[in-house]
Amino acid sequence: MTFAAHRPVNKEAVEELKTGFRGEVLQPDEDGYDEARSIWNAIIDRRPAVIAQPAGAADVISSVNFGQEHDLQIAVKGGGHNVAGNAVCDYGLMIDLSLMDSVQVNPDGNTARVEAGATLGDVDHETQAFGLATPLGINSTTGVAGLTLGGGFGWLSRKYGLTIDNLLSADVVTSDGELVRASEDENPDLFWGIRGGSGNFGIVTSFEFRLHEVGPEVFCGPIVYSHDDAAEVLEFVREFSENAPNEVVAWPVLRKAPPLPFLPEEAHGTDVCIVAAFYAGSVGEGKDALAPLQEFGDPIADAVEPHPYVGWQQAFDPLLEPGLRNYWKTHNFEELNDEVIETALEYARTVPSPHTEIIFGRLGGAVNDIPVDATAYPHRDVNYVLNVHTRWEDASQDEECIEWVRDLHDKLAPYATGGAYVNFITEREGEEDRAYEENYDRLVELKNEWDPENVFRMNQNIEPTG
Repeated sequence: MTFAAHRPVNKEAVEELKTGFRGEVLQPDEDGYDEARSIWNAIIDRRPAVIAQPAGAADVISSVNFGQEHDLQIAVKGGGHNVAGNAVCDYGLMIDLSLMDSVQVNPDGNTARVEAGATLGDVDHETQAFGLATPLGINSTTGVAGLTLGGGFGWLSRKYGLTIDNLLSADVVTSDGELVRASEDENPDLFWGIRGGSGNFGIVTSFEFRLHEVGPEVFCGPIVYSHDDAAEVLEFVREFSENAPNEVVAWPVLRKAPPLPFLPEEAHGTDVCIVAAFYAGSVGEGKDALAPLQEFGDPIADAVEPHPYVGWQQAFDPLLEPGLRNYWKTHNFEELNDEVIETALEYARTVPSPHTEIIFGRLGGAVNDIPVDATAYPHRDVNYVLNVHTRWEDASQDEECIEWVRDLHDKLAPYATGGAYVNFITEREGEEDRAYEENYDRLVELKNEWDPENVFRMNQNIEPTG
């Protein structure tokens, strides 16, 4: 499908769209337009011809039909957190789902119905009122929709699996403007595809998740060490994690020490190794399980203690505020061998900005219990997901920061699996094989069935053969 990239959209057609539209429809120079098109990654600056903000599934259907009728490229915004900027396009139609943010919890059935504009914080707020949660990410302002469609993982994943492993059903608006239900019993092929296939097959308007008993207090927190001790810390964390139960999570992070209140002022801005520790169970069991971490070495600070689960989910929000420029690179690892640790430590000494992080997200456990072909997400052999998470303020640093990330990524490639977590990919094209691996051919067949004209292509795209 080709798009009318630069042709202005007929004003009368836009007014017609507004008729009967329960949400908002915005064009350039209208109040709210610039706010709606702004997303988390400030390096992305695109100007859609029209922004539709649906209030429900009917508005989403109208929006998709409008885009088709006027040959407009369609971008879909959930939380706007995707680092590649897939939520917004130039000249086309941006469908901004942020008005659709309701979360309805069924505490008797341990399920929640979540609209596609909701954030992780929205979900945690509602589910924790009943002492329930589902595996999500680590930043409360992340959108549930994008996180889920790419797989989704966080502190609960070793115990309960990926976000998609807890997805029971989804309502999806297809490229021909139909609303369908996807589950194990209804349209199971589509259900398979949306669990890791990104936004390639339609616009999900709501998700139904399985919930688990979590919190309201959990035993967790960061332990901060000087970079001088980082090699020994990483080696210890590696061995500790290999023998730990699925309830235990320990994520090493290499960066400059941020000005957090529990850190002594003299440590601010110095090179540190942070171990983010979490126990997915009772506080008492967590104290025993995480004790070896707390007893190791001579940390600068140790803030591991009982915390509200909701608070822990928001703990890293101050380090991930919108408005900064971002460029990420990612690898999957079966193990953190000595060469990976040595290379990461070397580059941590030369980070191009104080906001940059080298993060090794610990997976395994329940994530790896699911067969590779059970969902579109293929990376079931992975124990660590690397996110070289580079953030900076000034556009004059773009070249320096991007080159640093790419260089580190290349140095670590020989030790990685070759796969990549789709939600951490910055490039718009050329990463499909790494994102979808052995499930790619089946995803192409699914694309041919559900979106043969590639209407939904603002993603890590699966191109139809037709």
